[in-house]
Amino acid sequence: MGTTDKFIRFIIAAILLIAFLTDTVTGVLGYVALAVAAIFVLTSFVSFCPLYTLFGANTCKIKK
Repeated sequence: MGTTDKFIRFIIAAILLIAFLTDTVTGVLGYVALAVAAIFVLTSFVSFCPLYTLFGANTCKIKK
């Protein structure tokens, strides 16, 4: 996972978290947004996204 991808995931996670904490998004949709934010942060920290493996995507510029 590339650094741009990580940055975008952190920004989206922050937006979802703020929307949840300010009660902009409530109920089940709020908890889904919170879960998505947590997944984005987790995958950014470990630099691995399981969906990228399934679809064969790669956002890292370093060649193996």
